[in-house]
Amino acid sequence: MVGQSMKFQDLQHDKALLQELGRRLAQVRIDKNLTQEELSRKAGVGKRTLERLEAGETTQTRTLLRIFRQLDLLEMLEALLPEPSLRPRYAAKEGNLLPRRTKKKNQKHGNADEWKWGDET
Repeated sequence: MVGQSMKFQDLQHDKALLQELGRRLAQVRIDKNLTQEELSRKAGVGKRTLERLEAGETTQTRTLLRIFRQLDLLEMLEALLPEPSLRPRYAAKEGNLLPRRTKKKNQKHGNADEWKWGDET
């Protein structure tokens, strides 16, 4: 896959996403001139765990965060998940607090646009 750009949003399966993530993490590690042993020691994870991560296998979130920290990738999480901003409707209604849960959507029974079999009475 050298020279071929893969976009995460183009990958349809979790396995493909994990493999691409692992490939990219391995490349960042290599670019920083770290061996798997060095990175795993610095991150406080087992070398075999790092090998599995780079091979596209699943891992614990904590392990991923430790690897991100040692590769100086934590700031990228800010871009991925920015701090939520207060929307005007919440500011006026909730006293400047972000909502803590979602509200159920109203489900209208007997909607005229609802599909029916045709044998209902």
